[in-house]
Amino acid sequence: MNRSHIFELCSYRLATLATQVEMLGKLNILNLHLHCEDFYANLLNLIYGHQLTNVNALVQNADGIDLIDHDAKLLLQVSATATKQKVNASLCKDLSKYKGHGFRFMSISKDASHLRSETYINPHALIFEPAEHIHDIGSLLKAIQHMPLTQQRIVYDFFRKELREPDDDERLKETNVAGVINILAKENLAGVLLPEPVTAFNVDEKIEFNNLTAAAEVIEDYKLHHARVDKIYAEFDSLGANKSKSVLDAFRMTYLKLRLQYSGDELYFQVVENVTSIIEKSTNYQPIPDEELQLCVNVLAVDAFIRCKIFENPVEAVHVAA
Repeated sequence: MNRSHIFELCSYRLATLATQVEMLGKLNILNLHLHCEDFYANLLNLIYGHQLTNVNALVQNADGIDLIDHDAKLLLQVSATATKQKVNASLCKDLSKYKGHGFRFMSISKDASHLRSETYINPHALIFEPAEHIHDIGSLLKAIQHMPLTQQRIVYDFFRKELREPDDDERLKETNVAGVINILAKENLAGVLLPEPVTAFNVDEKIEFNNLTAAAEVIEDYKLHHARVDKIYAEFDSLGANKSKSVLDAFRMTYLKLRLQYSGDELYFQVVENVTSIIEKSTNYQPIPDEELQLCVNVLAVDAFIRCKIFENPVEAVHVAA
């Protein structure tokens, strides 16, 4: 999944949550407001590296604050109201025992940009710079947008778990790649290794030609399963024509689409991630632990690499150039 897709989904889910908070609030239904305290504690921890916990889990309706990071001496108010009066009201609560702590304000349903230029009453000398310390959905999305891709994926996975929508659990359709995974998952991949594959090219040269470093280690680890996969494909093809070809073509088409945006190691791991997503959404997939699924998909990806379905073969590239 690429950066723009992750950002688009994060934006949609946060905006949807904000709308739900506002609409339910008008009906005086506040269950979602309470959920947001824990949700935003975890989200802010992921984005900013805090260790926020929910104060209300220990002290119901704690004055002026909802979240606290004891180690960093940081207080945070979560609110569906984004007004100067609300911020002042939070700061003016009895927070005397927190003198010198940092203070943050998180608006969970409304734009709070107009609050960042205001001046506030701060009787307990909390460390509070409105321009930096007032958060809203827009400021969080801006922070997410500029995160490294690996961190973005962690945030996106958090969104998927916390803000799961009714159709998130819907499977798409039956796929042959899921069928092969079901077979491969029953194999003892830690058992006797088979001979190295015989290829029309040097595997190490292909690895170097495609600028693979981290992926090279994966290929080295799993290339000895090539003969095992060949045996599984033969078994799979006994169930119907073109079955193994369709699996290899799934890797091929995924690779061809992704190479427009990625190269090298990132391209390899994006192929694995996208194929994994296809499998997880397939109606015929028999769920296995994530680590086992990643193992099986990598075995098939390395096999596709050896069969030249993904990444360029240096021999063919030389012929084309000539």
